[in-house]
Amino acid sequence: MTHPKEPTVADGEREQAPKGIDTTKPNVSRVYDFMLGGKDNYEADRQMAHRALEIAPDAPEAARANREFLGRVVRFLAAEAGVRQFLDIGSGLPTQGNVHEIAQSAAPGTRVVYVDNDPIVLVHGRALLAVDEGSTTVVEADLREPDRIIDHPEVRRLIDFDRPVGLLMFAILHHLTDDEDPAGIAARMVDRLAPGSHLAVSHFHNPGLAYPEVSRQAFAAEKIFNETLGTGRWRTREEILAYFDGLDLLEPGLVPLPEWRPGSGDRAVPGITYHTFVGAVARKP
Repeated sequence: MTHPKEPTVADGEREQAPKGIDTTKPNVSRVYDFMLGGKDNYEADRQMAHRALEIAPDAPEAARANREFLGRVVRFLAAEAGVRQFLDIGSGLPTQGNVHEIAQSAAPGTRVVYVDNDPIVLVHGRALLAVDEGSTTVVEADLREPDRIIDHPEVRRLIDFDRPVGLLMFAILHHLTDDEDPAGIAARMVDRLAPGSHLAVSHFHNPGLAYPEVSRQAFAAEKIFNETLGTGRWRTREEILAYFDGLDLLEPGLVPLPEWRPGSGDRAVPGITYHTFVGAVARKP
């Protein structure tokens, strides 16, 4: 198993952050970027990542599995389900295989809106998408205010909510606390979507008594997240399934990420995190 490459002195130039970006505290998007082997992270992010790696050495595999799951879901929705517009909430830093690249390769003209409340995501996202504003954009908004997302002028410019939408919530709902009612927020967003829309979710998972050792590791990881990044909930299967109430869950249901319609080119392999990161896709009837 290979861990993300440790930065070297030659990488020093990238420690110069864009104006207004606080690099002294770890950031979820940048930690995830590090796990994927990216370059848009800083010392505080790497320290946090290494703490996580002490408990789950295969955390980069989990990040890769999430990215591969996203790719399979977007390809399915664009190529098979006929979805021509996507709303990606908590999109994170741009990397290889972004939603608009996958969707538009399957169905040219597909419209994609990325939503994030992280300033560094907006800086990098807007730079990446500067040449493609006609079908893709990135906006600053917070998942805790779902109506403001859907009513945002830039979202409305590209997304027609009278037609089916692919609502993507990858690795974001587990950063909401129970008091913030993630299931209620997901339901509110789905309620604003047209029939035929799809909700796709990936989420940290505590398997409980089904895998006691894995469950203990999930609790330990949750403790680290809440001590350093501030949020992170490894929820039960029943709690995650509640996001899909009233929707038609597609086969194979809620499963470890590599088990959702695996493709021949996938590289993620089973490890400690296998049962602690799950996903599903459902259709609004």
